[in-house]
Amino acid sequence: MARYGAETYAEALGLDLARNTPMPLFFWLVAANLFSARIGAEQALQAAQALKKAGLTTAERMAEASWTERVRILNRNGYARFDEKTSTFLKDMADRCLEAYGGDLRKLREAAGRDPAAERRLLKEFKGIGDVGADIFFREAQLAWDELYPFADARALEAGRRLGLGANAAELAAHVERRAFPALLSALVRADLDKALDEIAAA
Repeated sequence: MARYGAETYAEALGLDLARNTPMPLFFWLVAANLFSARIGAEQALQAAQALKKAGLTTAERMAEASWTERVRILNRNGYARFDEKTSTFLKDMADRCLEAYGGDLRKLREAAGRDPAAERRLLKEFKGIGDVGADIFFREAQLAWDELYPFADARALEAGRRLGLGANAAELAAHVERRAFPALLSALVRADLDKALDEIAAA
């Protein structure tokens, strides 16, 4: 965390997920879609930042934007190979969020009875969200959704195991205060993406 910072990916986007309000939750699901594609994390972050700068942060605004507008934003911000498909996914996601949950993912949580397995199943009904996307969403949404804590995705768990920090989410979580846990996971993911785990382990 000293090397890679104590900032989560959601915080890098200016999202306060702990508030548990509709805009941060919806836009974090958008970001989870972007991060789960076969593309670099920094490119995905750049694309998400550009969508946010354009104001496409709520289900309503994402649905109102034209397909061409979304494609142009994605294409100009590191998403050239995936721009058209992703633009369609984002429209479908916004439409589903509006139709099923009135644009508020807290209603998905309630529909799932605050059960993580049911929440995962409902999240995967959004086009472009599979298990990896759901993992990314859970990794930081656990700040607001108590039933998820402690949650660690497979990539962060493997990085933590290689660094001798624990073999499961509970063991990883024991190293930091609860609010800092997503930041620890983000640092582990960044270290893995940077191929720095062996160096850190040696140090």
